[in-house]
Amino acid sequence: MTVSGRAISSRAKKQGRFGQMGMLGAIAREFNYVTSMLSVLKKIGKVGPGSGLRVPDHIEATVDRFPDRPMAILDEGEISYRQFDAFANRVANWALEQGLKPGDTVALFMTNRWEYIAVWFGLSKVGIVTSLINSQLSGHSLAHCLTIGETRHAIVEGALSEAYDAARSCDLGDIRAWSFDGGFSDAEGLDDVLAGMSDSRPERALREAVVPGDPVLKMFTSGTTGLPKAALMTHVRALYYLNIFALIAKAAPEDRMMMVLPLYHATGGLCGVGCALSFGGALVIRPRFSASAFWPDVQRFKATLFMYVGELCRFLVNSDPVPEEAGHTLRCAIGNGMRRDVWDAFQARFDVPDIVEFYGSTEGNVGLVNAYNQPGAVGRVPGYLKSRFNIDLVKFDLDSEMPLRTTEGRCVPCEPGEVGEAIGRIDPSDARFRFDGYGSQEDTEKKVLRDVYEPGDAWFRTGDLMSRDKLGYYYFVDRVGDTFRWKSENVATGEVAEAFSFKGIEQANVYGVEVAGHSGRAGMAALVTEGAKALDLDALHAHVHDSLPAFARPLFLRLQQQTDTTGTFKFRKVDLVKDGFDPARVDDTILLDHPGEGRYVPMTPQLYEAIQSGSLRV
Repeated sequence: MTVSGRAISSRAKKQGRFGQMGMLGAIAREFNYVTSMLSVLKKIGKVGPGSGLRVPDHIEATVDRFPDRPMAILDEGEISYRQFDAFANRVANWALEQGLKPGDTVALFMTNRWEYIAVWFGLSKVGIVTSLINSQLSGHSLAHCLTIGETRHAIVEGALSEAYDAARSCDLGDIRAWSFDGGFSDAEGLDDVLAGMSDSRPERALREAVVPGDPVLKMFTSGTTGLPKAALMTHVRALYYLNIFALIAKAAPEDRMMMVLPLYHATGGLCGVGCALSFGGALVIRPRFSASAFWPDVQRFKATLFMYVGELCRFLVNSDPVPEEAGHTLRCAIGNGMRRDVWDAFQARFDVPDIVEFYGSTEGNVGLVNAYNQPGAVGRVPGYLKSRFNIDLVKFDLDSEMPLRTTEGRCVPCEPGEVGEAIGRIDPSDARFRFDGYGSQEDTEKKVLRDVYEPGDAWFRTGDLMSRDKLGYYYFVDRVGDTFRWKSENVATGEVAEAFSFKGIEQANVYGVEVAGHSGRAGMAALVTEGAKALDLDALHAHVHDSLPAFARPLFLRLQQQTDTTGTFKFRKVDLVKDGFDPARVDDTILLDHPGEGRYVPMTPQLYEAIQSGSLRV
């Protein structure tokens, strides 16, 4: 069965807020859109492939312009751009002393701190590729990232030594470990070695062999459904990330970026970092996100910019009010994954003037930016500029989890209001539209869709379902695999989760589970609540039934103390799907939307058996 807009996204069929404007208003809107876009494109072209720039060239230029301005603002004081560059130079000279050559890989396993950026910046000065490892990993998954990253040396923060030791038992091969800020067994101390290194900037000739299309970083997918995959980040791609959002946000030396996202991920570590490093601004790097500390930190450090992911904003909206959330200095929030319900509540409560929502992935070749505060949209491509972008939406078959093909073997483009998978045309000659792939050729090929509209063409599969309206605004609907069918209708987990914006619920993770005797999957929602007494189940039942059609209402609820997420706050659902609604498999409370009683009731072994045997029809 193909995915259409009928059952998944009624909102996506609506035009944007400009839809009712008159002719003059529409002309003014398009004029402003085109001129602002051309201005950004002109500026971003200065760091494009034709510029010959590499990442260290770009950052060194910022250092030379603003040597005495703060690069990072810490609890203990400030780190100037001059100090930042000196540290990076010592790292570069250490790499040379180890005999490392351009193209070699060094793994970085470290928590959020300013030195994190200085290490990979320093390594890039002499052409070394840094593999940015998720600081939450341990054991087998950590060993997997280290080994597929072709690592020769690993820089490991002392606080993470236990996790690294656990990975050693999984056969890391010939990797030389260096401890930073705290030693551990079988690792060489890096602190003392760096202290003895020259802080003079290495000659640019040492990286002359590195071209903008070469990798500067290896980053990893979030691993929501399995082990992470290594994605190559070229200098050109990294430069786009470092600059594009800074340009859209009109970043200036006076700006201070509140950084609570992990630095090993592109959203925080490049897009957010670039809002400071590209124009001489400062980073306020916090070790992790804390809803209770966020607004006090904004006030204390006078932050003006904020990098988010959607669930992080949901946490803030659901948090208790604090005095510091009023009269703050934030002027712009930049990020991705903010649902419409959170967007409206976030702006209404916190009065942040601008929200820049974007769409993209670490490895993908599709990028969109909504720079016009259009609630819920991830970007815009007006029809008259479609040829300048590589994105398209194609109709999707839920049963095969593949794009639909005609009898001639071609994919079918979506009309406005229809839901389909977003794909990006691959063009190796255009740095914006390349797909550099993963460390594994097999993994790379799985993401390529061939012969889409004509023989021989190739498109990147985003794995995301979207729709677009008549004005060209794109709206994220769901991940492929998250959307499921129940009672012959398509259900989008993201839209169902929005219906659980309800007093007492902090998070809602929606997924489909198999029920014996039924085709498709029934909806189930894992809820993180403020406490059983804080959740009025009868009122919630009425709210869900008012908000969702019958086929989309989750049949089961699972009440959790906390949910399992990636380091970038993406939900992990694999284990939840496996557990299903069997009370014998989990310790959490499971509730059934009982069809006979019209309320949520606790799932018992007897009820479970009745559902599975078919004696209780759901």
